[in-house]
Amino acid sequence: MSAPGADLTPELAAATEWRLLALLLSRPRPGWREELAALAPEAPDRQLRTAAGEAAEASEGAYHALLGAGGRASPRAAAHAGFQDPGRILADLASRYAAFGFAPRAEEPADHLAVECDFVAFLFLKEAYARAGGQAEAAEVTREARARFLVEHVAIAGARLARKLPEDAPSYLARAAGALAARLPEAPPSAPACEPGPECDPLGGGCPAVAGRES
Repeated sequence: MSAPGADLTPELAAATEWRLLALLLSRPRPGWREELAALAPEAPDRQLRTAAGEAAEASEGAYHALLGAGGRASPRAAAHAGFQDPGRILADLASRYAAFGFAPRAEEPADHLAVECDFVAFLFLKEAYARAGGQAEAAEVTREARARFLVEHVAIAGARLARKLPEDAPSYLARAAGALAARLPEAPPSAPACEPGPECDPLGGGCPAVAGRES
């Protein structure tokens, strides 16, 4: 059973790295570089520290060209969720955020990877707080909720972001996307098996509305 004085280093280190990922995947804005510079030295992952240093040259225009509306690599789950209803995705996210008292600080939509990574960081901190107080059951509930969230939400867009970035993408974004993908479980079965395009027919297995009704 966890108790005051327990070693919380793994949870706190993970919270730092997920918060750094959230910043790296956010739009460059006033104060953004300063936040990265302050947080990066606390992250154990060298790849993330390097990405934070490279982000000093980031531009808002380049970010929007790649990750903004209509960009080549969408960081939003709704853009990668196949036939799932975007409204239901957002509603489920709102419910999960509210259940843990999480209020997104980012301006991005709830299904944006920056917000989702921030929530993962928040859950690591919640788990650490519960363990520090000897609340083993609360810590376990938080850990399980985080594991489900990674599979059911973050993996949807997170596992695809690195593959969608072009070769000339800013190096800090490429490093961040790679670091994120390395931390993710496999995407859920309901996610599309391939990206939309001439070689991927989303109706190749039949229309979901009529699947299972044929004799």
